[in-house]
This record gives sequence, C-alpha cells and structure tokens, in this order.
Amino acid sequence: MTNHQSDAGIELTFLLGLGFQLMIGEFTRRLEEAGHADGLRPLHGMAFQALGATGATATELAERLGVTKQAAGQLVDDLERRGYLRRTPHPEGGRRKLVVLTEAATGHLEAAGRVLHGLEAELGRGSVDLGALRTELGRLVRTLNGDGPLPPLRPGV
Repeated sequence: MTNHQSDAGIELTFLLGLGFQLMIGEFTRRLEEAGHADGLRPLHGMAFQALGATGATATELAERLGVTKQAAGQLVDDLERRGYLRRTPHPEGGRRKLVVLTEAATGHLEAAGRVLHGLEAELGRGSVDLGALRTELGRLVRTLNGDGPLPPLRPGV
C-alpha cells in the first residue's frame, strides 16, 4: 500500500487489520512512554480484562481468550511470577484455583484505560468520526456474528 493508493481500492479485511495493528502499536508506545509497560504486551492486558473483577479458572481464561489450556496456564504462570496475578482457592472448593488480579494488574488496567481513552479522544478531534466508526463496526460484528455472545478476540490472530 503506497501513500497514493485510494482507500477504496484496499480490501476491507486489510484495512481493519492495519487499523488494529496501528492502534495497538500507538497505544503500546504511549503506555511505555507513560512508564506503565513493564514488559507487558497487549495479550497480557487482554488476559487482565478477561479475568475481570471476579477472576476465573485457567480453563475459563483459555476459553475467554480463545487459546489452549496449556497456553493459558503458561500465561498465568508468567504473570503470577511477575506479581500481576495470584491463584486463590476456588469458592466452590475442590482442586480448582481461581486466578485473580493483583493491585499491580488493576493499576496497569487503569493506566492503560487512561492512555487508550486519551488516544481515542485525540483521534476523534481529527478527521476520524469515531462514533460513526464504532457504530458501523458494531453493525458489522453483529451481522457476521448474529445475536449470540461475541467470540473471544484471539490474541494470536
């Protein structure tokens, strides 16, 4: 894609992917600039969001992220070692463990939210109508997915 190429001639999937890639790249750069990167990647933030305030088992995290149980287990192990997650006894008992966020993870999510909202606000002041874009992307997703629950946004895709 050259700078002279019209957007009309570019495939939609390419534009969506490129837009996602550029947004994530700029978000990550700004998060690092703000001193909140700590070697975390977008995948880690997705895991934090998938765990949410109530936590989940590693198996549930795998389902929410659309990755294998082994990959989710490795991710949990890494983030636990780094102080972002901890395993607690599951409220229903048994051998299962509940994976929950630590204060470090919630602090990272808060900082990431501020950076992302700032980036969106900045883009919205330019020539991009983010409200219309959000509405149309929402329609596209509902058209392709139907009324059921949204599939996981798989970090590896």
